[in-house]
Amino acid sequence: MRDFIYTEMMVHVPMCTSKEAENVLIVSDNAELLSAEVAKHTQANLKIIGCFLNEISALDDAGFDVVISEMPSDRAFFSQINRVLKSDGQFVTTHSSLDDVGANKNLMTILANYFKIIMPYNIGNGSTALLASKEYHPTADINLQRADMLDNLRYYNCDVHPAAFAMGNYIRKEYLGIIKN
Repeated sequence: MRDFIYTEMMVHVPMCTSKEAENVLIVSDNAELLSAEVAKHTQANLKIIGCFLNEISALDDAGFDVVISEMPSDRAFFSQINRVLKSDGQFVTTHSSLDDVGANKNLMTILANYFKIIMPYNIGNGSTALLASKEYHPTADINLQRADMLDNLRYYNCDVHPAAFAMGNYIRKEYLGIIKN
C-alpha cells in the first residue's frame, strides 16, 4: 500500500483534532516519513524519540499536545504517555487488527483510565489506528480550517477525516461499551 496514506492519516487526524497542535512527540524507530508530515504544520514543534520506555520516562510532564506512537504498548507505556500529554492531548497508536478482539479490548480498557475518547479509525491500507483523546472528539471537533489549508497532501482531507471513523456494525457491536466515543 502507499506509504503516504499511512503517514498522512497517522499525523493529520490527531493534528487536526487538537485545538492547538504546537508540541508533537513521535515515538518511532523510523520517524522520517511521519516527521515530514508533521512539518506541514508550520506552527508545530517536533520531538522524536525511539521506542524505549526510558526515553519517554525522561520527558517533562504535560509537554505535548499530540503523541504519535509506533511503539508496542503496555500499561507502563500508557502511564508515561498520559503524563507527558497536556490535559487536552491526543494520542495515536498502531494496534492489533480489530479482529483480535481480546487484545484490543484489553488495550482500550487500559486507555480508558486516561482518556475520555477512544476510537479506532481506518488508515487507508486495510488496517486501523487508535485515537485516544483527553478532551476533543475527532469528528465533532475537527479543525476544518487547519485540515483544508494543509498543502501537498496526497490522501488526507477534511472529508476523509470523519469518514475514517466509520465502522461496520459487527465492529460496533463487538466493541460496544469499550470504544468510547
